[in-house]
Amino acid sequence: MRRCVATRQCRPRRELIRFVIGPDGGLALDLEEKLPGRGYWVSADSKSLDAARRGRAFQRAAQRQFSLPGDLEARVEAGLVQRCCGLLGLARRSGLLAAGFEGASEWLREGRGGLLVEALDGAENGRRALAGLARGLPVVSVLTAAEMGAAIGRDITVHAVLGPGRLAERFAREAGRLAGFRNGTADGRQG
Repeated sequence: MRRCVATRQCRPRRELIRFVIGPDGGLALDLEEKLPGRGYWVSADSKSLDAARRGRAFQRAAQRQFSLPGDLEARVEAGLVQRCCGLLGLARRSGLLAAGFEGASEWLREGRGGLLVEALDGAENGRRALAGLARGLPVVSVLTAAEMGAAIGRDITVHAVLGPGRLAERFAREAGRLAGFRNGTADGRQG
């Protein structure tokens, strides 16, 4: 559990974004949560990050003055998209991903799925059909079809299924944090 500098609420680390003071004296994004130094945590949604930036919560927590980039929310969102896409690419290379409607539906019918990933801009009828096959699997929808496609070496990908295990859990965590920037809340569209 960590305390959000904006809302002052204690939340699990998986629902927060960590920042540290970098060597240059400015605020550095630490999505991997491995950089040295004291961490300043913010709820993983654009509203909380904006409130922390506008209310100078980072400066109060660090007890020093420094400037923040004006595009801080965009940088965090881009970093989270990069992490989600990297995990999809890793899953593809590891043989733990079925992409496309046919591949995803085959894995779901065979019970090989651990997580259903759908493009934000995918057609609702295809999403509904695969959700029916998913039978209680978590459904994540935070990336566009172009982002999903680029992650796995295609032009676009609307549907994908990750196999069960740690990689699916890591993707779900990062997608949950990204949902707060894409959908405005930390929970996003996940089932």
